[in-house]
Amino acid sequence: MSDASVDPEEVRHVAGLARVALDEEEVGRFAEQFADILAYFDTLDEVPEVDRERDLVNVMRPDEVHESLDQSAALANAPETEDGQFKGPRVS
Repeated sequence: MSDASVDPEEVRHVAGLARVALDEEEVGRFAEQFADILAYFDTLDEVPEVDRERDLVNVMRPDEVHESLDQSAALANAPETEDGQFKGPRVS
């Protein structure tokens, strides 16, 4: 497991913020698990940095005007239409 220790009071504080009720057994178990998670972060800090590629610049394509569907073609497969518009279910 990990060498780092997490105070049970910290676990109770986090549980209170999350509005989660924990019994003493759970507090102890979560304290161990939190310590393990923090140890994993320490391990990640030990990973050497690698050279990275240059940042990308302007990867967006230029806008191009294309012909679009006319209204009747756009509405052709709609299950319901009303006054030349798509009709959907009532929300409220």
